[in-house]
Amino acid sequence: MEPYGDCIYCGGEVIERVQRVDYRVHGQLYILEGVPAGVCQQCGELFFTAEVARRMESVVVEATGPVETLPIPVIAVK
Repeated sequence: MEPYGDCIYCGGEVIERVQRVDYRVHGQLYILEGVPAGVCQQCGELFFTAEVARRMESVVVEATGPVETLPIPVIAVK
């Protein structure tokens, strides 16, 4: 059984890949590595199964510290 189906936004084919995901909680940005996600081959939208979404949330809540910290530039668009 295909867990994702077609993209709900553009109708494109969704294929599972392991991704790096930006995950925000209460204004804090986390980057999660190695997340299985459905990726639309047409528009690039990401989809997660309920199990993966729960796991991402628990990983962030239970984290004792990051394995790496990255500087992220913030640029204002005028």
